[in-house]
Amino acid sequence: MTDFDQDDIAAMRRENGGEDLKRFLRDQLRAGRTRRETPPTPAPPPRPPGHRPGAWPTGISPPGPPVQRHPPSAWATALDEYRDWLTTADHPERLDSGQICGCTACTPNNPEENR
Repeated sequence: MTDFDQDDIAAMRRENGGEDLKRFLRDQLRAGRTRRETPPTPAPPPRPPGHRPGAWPTGISPPGPPVQRHPPSAWATALDEYRDWLTTADHPERLDSGQICGCTACTPNNPEENR
């Protein structure tokens, strides 16, 4: 309520020894400060035309699987060589049953060697 005139101000000065007028003016200052100090919230940017949330843009598709640089037989050969190296070399982690993981690289080819 900001509609007040000289009669309203005179009445505020007379009531409570002018305390009402002081309180009113302090409230006006406080309200002005909050309006000045509160930053405006930016509006979200407009969506592009034809935008569907969660969908790929029209005319493109998600990337396909990566190109295989090595054939599967090369991976199998490398895995066998790694297993042979793991069993022939001195690896203390193979002796500790808590350290051997269940991945195909750490699992020997021979089921008798599994611990």
